[in-house]
Amino acid sequence: MAPSPPHTPDGRYLVVRGRLWRAANPHLPEAQRQSWVRQLMAARREVGLARRQGDREALARAGAAVDAAKRALGERGPVWWDDGAPDYNRHLVKNTPYAAWHAQWTAAE
Repeated sequence: MAPSPPHTPDGRYLVVRGRLWRAANPHLPEAQRQSWVRQLMAARREVGLARRQGDREALARAGAAVDAAKRALGERGPVWWDDGAPDYNRHLVKNTPYAAWHAQWTAAE
């Protein structure tokens, strides 16, 4: 099993191949988080099935379900933190304020 990607020190992002991806809202109740994760995984399976079957309508529905789950988890849409910090979702980590942290983290690996 592959190791989990690193999270930024503030827990707002995880780093995958040098890019920041917004993490789920850590303030969600665990039962709610698990429910949305299950829905997300089911929707992703539906995306794959729709693609294999070439069903555009099913693909659109499944994509909307993925988006809804990711928004509910806080990975898309408005940020879940309230200190006014900007959102660096999908930015290369080297072009963000997390660059020095990431350089130290990768050097320690």
